Amino acid sequence: MKFEFFLELFVGGLTRGSIYALIALGYTMVYGIIKLINFAHGEIYMIGAFTALIIASVLSFTGLPLLAIALIAITLAVLYSAAYGYTMEKIAYKPLRQAPRLSALISAIGMSLFLQNYVLLAQTPDFLPFPDLIGEFGFLKPVENIMRSSQFVILVVTAVVLVLLTILIKFTRIGKAMRATAQDQVMARLTGININRVISITFIIGSATAALGGVLISSHISQINFYIGFIIGIKAFVAAVLGGIGSLPGAVLGSFVLGFTESYATGYISSDYEDVFAFAFLVLILIFKPSGILGKPELQKV
Repeated sequence: MKFEFFLELFVGGLTRGSIYALIALGYTMVYGIIKLINFAHGEIYMIGAFTALIIASVLSFTGLPLLAIALIAITLAVLYSAAYGYTMEKIAYKPLRQAPRLSALISAIGMSLFLQNYVLLAQTPDFLPFPDLIGEFGFLKPVENIMRSSQFVILVVTAVVLVLLTILIKFTRIGKAMRATAQDQVMARLTGININRVISITFIIGSATAALGGVLISSHISQINFYIGFIIGIKAFVAAVLGGIGSLPGAVLGSFVLGFTESYATGYISSDYEDVFAFAFLVLILIFKPSGILGKPELQKV
């Protein structure tokens, strides 16, 4: 029984870490390229979940099978959220690209508050039930006490996204352009790279993965509200900092470290202090390794 509980917490940690990773990737990609902490990133996650809820609710009256409803809802939610990310970058961040970093940071906080209140007014402040877009898989019946179908899908989708993103960054032309831009924007521009296009694509990819995470976890916990993006966005930022902000492997590692920390701490100690465990762990990492687990300390110019 104790071992089964341990495995249940292990799967819970994997699930949390997977969702954090899908969001933290957007944080670390944007920071790596333009050195901006996009605090409105969690709201893109929330908008993706609400978009999927609306689409799935409408499609439920058409008589389509669950799989078709899920695929359509997830696809449209991801595309809509990606468009939101692209528009947000053009309106709130691009005009401030040459401004002091504090200006862009304040703009990001303003976008976060704007999107929260926009959804609050357009929808409701109450929690809304979210439909189960995944269903139950028969082959997981023997281990249903340890892993639910929604958790299995979250793990598989996250693994696929990580593999595809790794291939994109390492082996494609746009991936090489992203790496070049992250290293030196001026030199990248001199070699003919369209910096604006690279930054826009980075926001689109980050927004798409965040929205995907929002839809999957909402289907898993079966409810959403306008505020869900704020706390998980902060935690994903914590995960990115833990791993080393600007490092994609670091964002993934930090996400799973944070996920396991929360899962086992809440399981064996108390769920009342779930957020305390996450941020206390961040403080410890920053004290002993300020650059994060895989981060590299920046050289200070004298």
